[in-house]
Amino acid sequence: MAGRFFDEWEIGQRIEHEIRRTVTETDNLLFTTMTHNPQPLHLDAEAAGASEFGRILVNGTFTFALMVGLSVGDTTLGTLVANLGYDAVTMPNPVFIGDTMRATSEVTALRESKSRPGSGIVTFTHELLNQRDEVVCRCTRSALLKKAPAAG
Repeated sequence: MAGRFFDEWEIGQRIEHEIRRTVTETDNLLFTTMTHNPQPLHLDAEAAGASEFGRILVNGTFTFALMVGLSVGDTTLGTLVANLGYDAVTMPNPVFIGDTMRATSEVTALRESKSRPGSGIVTFTHELLNQRDEVVCRCTRSALLKKAPAAG
């Protein structure tokens, strides 16, 4: 199991996730059509080419999902009870087909669960960066994690 239990986290811990991912035209096309998003900036090369960006923009919800996905293996894999919410999602720079993404995570808050004595809530700030080290997506995620099993 790669994820960590609630009691293994400390505020300020930072992870540079090793997995990187180059975004392909297929990624953007499939995600955009699977989610019924008809935005021409994601699907129409002519319309996107006439925009201020001059080319197709990668779907922002794909960008967000990729950022969270790249973080899971090092943060919550096998220890997650539930994601409680995502807040303050921002996309300060665009993502284009061919950009290579990497993610970072930092623990910004910890608190014991009041309703689940075997769990606690970890708040992560996730960032997704492109190959030019520009932040393309950022959010906070609150995750309800299991506590480590009692030794014995």
